[in-house]
Amino acid sequence: MSGAPAPSPARRRAARRLVDCLERLAPGDGLHITAVPRLKVVRVSGPTAMGEVLYQSALCLLVQGSRQLLVGDARIAHDGLQHMVIAHDIRVSGQVVEASPERPYLCVWLDLDPAVVASLLLDDALRARLPQGVPGAGLGIYTVATDAFLLDAVLRLCQLLEAPQHIPALAPLIYREILYRLLNDEGGGLLAQFMTPATQPHRIRLAAQQITLRYKEPLRMSDIAQAANMSQSSLHHHFKLATNMTPLQYQKNLRLQEARRLLVFEAVSVASAAHRVGYESPSQFSREYARTFGISPSQDMREMRSFLLQPCGAALAGRTQNV
Repeated sequence: MSGAPAPSPARRRAARRLVDCLERLAPGDGLHITAVPRLKVVRVSGPTAMGEVLYQSALCLLVQGSRQLLVGDARIAHDGLQHMVIAHDIRVSGQVVEASPERPYLCVWLDLDPAVVASLLLDDALRARLPQGVPGAGLGIYTVATDAFLLDAVLRLCQLLEAPQHIPALAPLIYREILYRLLNDEGGGLLAQFMTPATQPHRIRLAAQQITLRYKEPLRMSDIAQAANMSQSSLHHHFKLATNMTPLQYQKNLRLQEARRLLVFEAVSVASAAHRVGYESPSQFSREYARTFGISPSQDMREMRSFLLQPCGAALAGRTQNV
C-alpha cells in the first residue's frame, strides 16, 4: 500500500484523544480484553524481540509507537500513521521497535466478522466504489493511512468502555461503521475479496482456517483442497502467494508455536509437547524447533521460564501475542 500522507490537524487531534483514552483503558503493559465484543487493547513500554504469532482476521489500529512484521520474505513496517488489516489467518513474525515508558506502544485490535462485512457488501453503491486492482493483493495483510474519520469511530467504540451501560445498544452500530470505513479505504477491494464466497482469496482463507483447525493431524492436501473447492496444485500455488508459505510450512509453524506455549506455560515435557501437537518423533520435533527458534526446546523452556519469573517478565508475558 502507499505511504501515509502528512496528518491533518483534525487527524492529529483525533489521534491524541485516542492515545489519552487508551492510556486510561490500558494502564499496564499487556493484552487487555475488553467488555466490548471483539475489541482488545495492547500496550507495550519497550521494544520487543522478534516473535512468531498467528494473526486472525482483524483491524490493528496503531496510534503510538511502531513495529515491523515479516511475512515469509516480505517486510512490513507499521507506525502510528497507519492501520493494518489482516484479511485471513496468517502466521507472521513481529516485534515492537519503538516504545518507551513515556510513550508506550498503543494499539487497538478489532476482530473482523465476515457476516458483517458480507451484509455491508449487499449495498450496490458500496460494491461499485471498491478498488478493482489492489496493490500487493497477493498477501492478505496490508497497511493504509489512517484518517480522522476512522480514528473518531474507533475512539467512540473505546469510549463505550467508560460508559458500559451503552455497549449493547451502540457497540454494534459503531462496529458496523468501522467496517464500512475499512471497505471504503484503499484496501477495501482486497478485504471484500477475502470475505466474499467463491472468490480465490476467500478459498485461501477457508484453506488456512482448515489447516489451523486440524494442525495436529497429518496434512491431507486433498481434504484441504476439497474444503476450499480448489485443485491441489492451485491451492498450493495460491496459498503460497497469500501467506509466503506452503501449506506444510504453515502447519509446521502452527505446531511449533503451540508446542512452545505448552513448554513454557503448561510445563509439559519436550516429548509430551511434541506428541500433543502431532509429532510422532520427538527427535524430529527437536530438530525443527531448533531450526525455527534457533534454540533447543529444553533450553528455550528454561530461558523463557527464567524470564517470566522476573517482575517485568511476568507483567509482559502476553504482550507479544498481538504485536
